[in-house]
Amino acid sequence: MTNSRHPYLARTGPLLFAHRGGTADGLENSLHAFRRAASLGYRYLETDVHTTADGELVAFHDTTLDRVTDGRGRIADLTWEQVSRARIAGREPVPRFADLLRELPQAHWNVDAKTDAALVPLLEEIERAGAWDRVCVGSFSEARVARARSLAGPRLATSLGTRAVVGLRLLSRGGRMVPPRLLGEAALRGAVCVQVPERHAGVRVVDAAFVRTAHHYGLQVHVWTVNEADRVHRLLDLGVDGIMTDDLEMLLRVADDRAR
Repeated sequence: MTNSRHPYLARTGPLLFAHRGGTADGLENSLHAFRRAASLGYRYLETDVHTTADGELVAFHDTTLDRVTDGRGRIADLTWEQVSRARIAGREPVPRFADLLRELPQAHWNVDAKTDAALVPLLEEIERAGAWDRVCVGSFSEARVARARSLAGPRLATSLGTRAVVGLRLLSRGGRMVPPRLLGEAALRGAVCVQVPERHAGVRVVDAAFVRTAHHYGLQVHVWTVNEADRVHRLLDLGVDGIMTDDLEMLLRVADDRAR
């Protein structure tokens, strides 16, 4: 199913997302990883953003540099000059999101705004690059997603917020469609997709009823993070519209098998 309300989702067929650019060589969220994903044919790239102490917007998942770089400290407490000296897996610099937009102008970006402080700089970078048609913003924070919609309006694609996802799942389990007001009319007007794990806390989230319910409201279903071929096949058989993976080659093989 293709959601026609926003050009971000204009491509046909299931969307293949390179989660953090893929995890080859431990270089997640590096320009090297994203370039590699693009060279393999990925047009949808997933990342996260934080802001430094002096306001630079960087593509990085964790709150601190410690896990994946040779640097230390909370990004929010460090200047861009300090963050720029850190190397992912000891090799690659932490990229600014603006650099990713510029270096990969054909890529579609799925961006998790990790903090309140990152939201406005993110929208400003999208505006500066004229990239409203190729960025989708999401967050675990319902308020953050709502604020993004409020600030940017319909030109911004967003995923459904956490509370609305719970509501959508409850609706699907009830076996009948109910008025959109029960999910939040503003959320349904602004969101173009729902992005969820297959299971959460031992409870299945994505099944045929969930996919049907999301499609009823005009929402695509994107599932993260799926690294096993049999799970990808099962989810695509259910009708999900997008898969996020760390294993780029695996997902391409599955997509090729199914196309043939």
